[in-house]
Amino acid sequence: MHDPRTRTGTATRRFLLLQGLMGPFFRRVGKALRQSGYEVYKINFNGGDQLFWRLPNGIDYTGDGAHWPAFLADVIERHGITDVMLFGDCRPMHRAAIALCSHRHIPVHVFEEGYIRPDWVTLEIGGVNGHSTLPRDPAWYRAEAARLPPAPEHRPVPSSFRRRALEAVAYNAADILSRWYFRKWKDYRPWHPWAEGMGWLKRLRNRKTAESMTQAAMDAIADSGRPYMIFPLQLDADAQVRLHSSFAGMEPAIRYVISSFASHAPAETVLLIKEHPLDNGLRDWRSLIGDIAREHGVADRVYYIETGDIALLVQRAQGVVTINSTTGTLALASGIPVLTLGEAVYDIPEITDQVDLDTFWSKPTPPDKATYDAFRRVLIDRCLIAGGFFSEEGQNQLVAGVLKRLSKTVLPERIIPVRKKAADTGRALSSVRVPTKQASYIVQSSVVTHDKV
Repeated sequence: MHDPRTRTGTATRRFLLLQGLMGPFFRRVGKALRQSGYEVYKINFNGGDQLFWRLPNGIDYTGDGAHWPAFLADVIERHGITDVMLFGDCRPMHRAAIALCSHRHIPVHVFEEGYIRPDWVTLEIGGVNGHSTLPRDPAWYRAEAARLPPAPEHRPVPSSFRRRALEAVAYNAADILSRWYFRKWKDYRPWHPWAEGMGWLKRLRNRKTAESMTQAAMDAIADSGRPYMIFPLQLDADAQVRLHSSFAGMEPAIRYVISSFASHAPAETVLLIKEHPLDNGLRDWRSLIGDIAREHGVADRVYYIETGDIALLVQRAQGVVTINSTTGTLALASGIPVLTLGEAVYDIPEITDQVDLDTFWSKPTPPDKATYDAFRRVLIDRCLIAGGFFSEEGQNQLVAGVLKRLSKTVLPERIIPVRKKAADTGRALSSVRVPTKQASYIVQSSVVTHDKV
């Protein structure tokens, strides 16, 4: 097995972590990597990043987007970085980082919510979904899967909405309180962090009411005996929507889907629109969807729910319409027809329906089971790790899986030389600000790599 701490057995691998998910996951990964003998650095873009890191070698970036590539290049050269990790490949700073690392032949390990839900996390080199290098050829997946052993046994892991909400509130509060320091930080999300934090608290407070309304809607659908199709909402600011589809956000997607449904779906069919479980509650989707449904004369056939087990909901659906949500793979696993409106890694002939939306409502085609099973097997082998972000058990399993996956990573031979360490020049610093022509950063470590720029 390839040793993840070495490249051709001689040079130590050095990891640089950029932004992670709001919460302690990247700290857990960084700690595990350090305990395994790797050198680990982390760039913090705001106070939320700082709050959840709290390990040595935290580097604060206080510059702007224009100076970011030069700053990153200097960090990579200064510390001899061999691997970069990040969550979300569409954030502006991350897109610039991926481009720079590609030029330098440095692998970028991209985390994202799992392609397959639940209890999986995606870790793919270079990018995910529309940026994934996985092919769209069904025959390729069948051939690759035939060479693999059966998938390991998988068991579910717990996940806490409350934990996710509280971590988001803490992250946003730390971001707000540190804006005096990170003055040039521009959040990729369209909301002020204070507003988002309040939205999460509101969702926590109204959780029981939302569950009651969801149950009422599902009872009404069951009593009517009508078949239903599902349209799962994605996060409004999700770059997977904005960059990997023709929609600028969820509202135009909702309007498009309801308009097509009203004109082309069979009269007895119901449309069930499900809120994303990580929605921050800042948009009143219920009112918007109700207004649009009334405009098209289908208010009695369009239902909106905020909670509920999406895995159970899709099993009884006639079909799923999605932009590129991982709910699509849940449906496919149950043999339910799926139509994608954007770029999705699973949008493959013989797996997803390849017709247009207007046709799909009345003539949905289920996936070919053998092809989907082959696709799933290859995904698990290449870019999925069992575990979850929002429980201790889930994170423990996930971190162990990350270390195991890194041990299989074959790295390019090119090594960026490390500048002289502080110890080599007689300097041992506990906290040093390193000036550059573009910006400055702080490295918090017992000994840091330091040289004049």
